[in-house]
This record gives sequence, structure tokens and C-alpha cells, in this order.
Amino acid sequence: MPELPEVETVKNQLVPHITGRTVRSVELLWEGMVKGMPVEEFLKRIRGQKILKISRRGKYLLLALSSGEYLVIHLKMTGSLRLGKDGDTEPPRFTRAIIHLDDGQEIYFADPRKFGVLKVIDSLHHVESKLGPEPFEAEFTEKYFIDSLKKRKTPIKALLLDQKFLAGVGNMYADEALFASKIYPARSADSLTRNEARKLYHAIRDVLTAAIGSGGASVVTYFHPDGSKGTAHFQFNVAHGQVKNCHVCGTPIERMVVRGRGTYYCPHCQPKKPGNHEKYPKVSSKK
Repeated sequence: MPELPEVETVKNQLVPHITGRTVRSVELLWEGMVKGMPVEEFLKRIRGQKILKISRRGKYLLLALSSGEYLVIHLKMTGSLRLGKDGDTEPPRFTRAIIHLDDGQEIYFADPRKFGVLKVIDSLHHVESKLGPEPFEAEFTEKYFIDSLKKRKTPIKALLLDQKFLAGVGNMYADEALFASKIYPARSADSLTRNEARKLYHAIRDVLTAAIGSGGASVVTYFHPDGSKGTAHFQFNVAHGQVKNCHVCGTPIERMVVRGRGTYYCPHCQPKKPGNHEKYPKVSSKK
């Protein structure tokens, strides 16, 4: 969190405000968020650069600069970007960096847990090499997805979170997609039938599309650049344990850990099935 829908929303809201603007300076309130080079070099390479284009890849925001390089922004778990005006706006709490633009606008990078990242790269290969296909791009076809699952014994929940397998999907939307396709999260990927895999493929895209349409989910620290919140979490069926009982069957929602990640599901709608899977982890009812 933030995941693909949240980062896509941030990108879309930033485009009309900062495209074509020049970076006047960057004020670092916590230098630890700069990765890959000394802070002095980072500041030098971004200062005076025009922002030509803003794009998203997976959970990364990519700002194409006039130098031919890219400013990479990764919000990680608790990061958010807010827009303001120099002298008129009070930086949000936990602001770790302020990007000052030539028209007086400011971009505040707030991040309570200090996991967020700022980085300048000279080629998109540095990002592309870490990521698999996007859920909406042409390469990610139903056939590609079904064939890929046949080769993986990883629990399906863990596989959906593997950014080299599929870019942009995180914990909450993986839970939602698995609920929508009635698949138990700990089943191994290669145990899914062709029909189950087909349902999951479409559920991933449908869940993400709906979340983008709702501006993402503001369950913890996520805000839009204008300070408003997304509403996707109001449509959650299981994610983050937002509901106590399944709205379909009334069964208490349960939580388990799959490969270190908290996972919410309905034991009635997403039953265990025999077949090739890891030993099922312990579960607990969501309180």
C-alpha cells in the first residue's frame, strides 16, 4: 500500500500540475530516502531539470527529465505526495522531502515510516528489470497468465505479490481478486484449474479497474495530491479485514499468513481443495 490503483491515481492527478514545470530545488528533511547515489549528487542532477512526462510502472512513479534521466518515486508502504504552494501551504505531517517547482508549486513527499524512495536513474532498464508485465498491457493475456501458473508451485497469493511475475498488484488487491474468483489463497498456483485461472485473470483486472475508478483505497496514510481520499476501500470484501463477516454467505472472515503476508479470506466462499499445495498455514477468525 499504495498499490497500482493508488499510484495510477497520483500520476493522473499530478500530470496537469507539474508536466512542463522545472525543478527549482529539492529540500530533503530526511536524507535517507535518497538511494543509489550521494545526496549531493542527487540534488545536483535534479536541480534545474524540466519534467517532460510522468508515467507509472508497477508501483513506481517515473518523472522523465530534460536531461534524459528519470526521477523515480516509490511510495512504499506509507508514502503519499501532496501538492501545495510555496508560502501558502503547511507541509503535511511526516513530510520527508519537498520538491520546489519554478511556478511556486511544491510537491510534499510525506512518509510516516520512512520507507519511501527517491532515486535518479539514467535508463528505465533499472526499473523494467525488476518487473513483470502490467495487468492491462497487451503482453498480459489470459493465455499468458494461465500458462504461467502451470509452472509455479508457489502459493497463489504469494505469486500475485511477486512483482517480477505481475507488476503493481499488492496485498489488498490480491486478497480481493482471490475472493472474487473463490480461490483459497494458500493453494499452489499450478493446482488451479484452467477455469479457475481464467476467473482469477479477469478478477485481477476487474478489481484494479474498479479501484482506479474510485481513486484508490485510503485505508491508512494514502491521500490524493489535492489532499482528498480515495474510496475503493468501501467496496472491499475481505482486504485488510475491513468487514467482519462475508457479505455473500455471512461466514466470519479469517486471517492467515501466506509467505509472511497477512491474508484475509472467506473460508466458505474460498474453501481448501485437495491437490498440489503447500501445507496450509494456521488461520484465525478476524476479530
